[in-house]
Amino acid sequence: MAGHSKWATTKHKKAANDAKRGKEFAKLIKNIEVAARTGGGDPSANPTLQDAITKAKKSSVPNDNIDRAVKRGSGEEAGGADWETIMYEGYGAGGVAMLIECLTDNRNRAATDVRTAMSKNGGNMADAGSVSYQFNRKGVVILDKADHTEDDVLMAVLDAGAEEVNDLGEKFEVVSEPSDLSAVRDALKEAGIEYDSVEPDFRATTEVPVDAATAQKNLKLIDVLEDCDDVQNIFTNMDIPEDVLAELNS
Repeated sequence: MAGHSKWATTKHKKAANDAKRGKEFAKLIKNIEVAARTGGGDPSANPTLQDAITKAKKSSVPNDNIDRAVKRGSGEEAGGADWETIMYEGYGAGGVAMLIECLTDNRNRAATDVRTAMSKNGGNMADAGSVSYQFNRKGVVILDKADHTEDDVLMAVLDAGAEEVNDLGEKFEVVSEPSDLSAVRDALKEAGIEYDSVEPDFRATTEVPVDAATAQKNLKLIDVLEDCDDVQNIFTNMDIPEDVLAELNS
């Protein structure tokens, strides 16, 4: 897809590596707890919970951890935290806009950790609303290519409201309006196409191309932010061109 950010490719490659870490497990477990609390502990009646469980299993989170998270979230077992979602806004190197989504049971800790990470790594916090207007909320499904072509996937999801299918190298992503996400997921199931993850996303309306030095600074900042216990997702308008990405990978 012309103009599509290469950051998406980098992000999903990073996620595959980060999944080996305990912090990634903790993020996946939080999502399961929240989904169970919001829609109940029965995955067959709660598609969001089913997707959160599927994503956790693909990242090798132990079944016992998953089961306990479902029970905590649904109230069957004590110990569930009162999670809330908070979105922080800021800028990285080169004027790259960032949305930092936290899922936390301690608002003060989350704010302190994000501010510290930003200030020590070349970022700047921004007032609420001053960055978010540059992004649109979208629904995104990530799936392995397997034996499918881009046209196979597009034909399966077009009538369900999908807007585009993007090639991320080893995977495809299907982008839709958030309200069409469930229909896109169901269309893939009906077509017999397995997917890795289904979740809301933020997409920049205008992307900022960066050189290798700027990309490195922002990737370091993202790494530090991702190490914060409360940070769940980071969305940017950074576009890493193919030649810069090749330079970074080398």
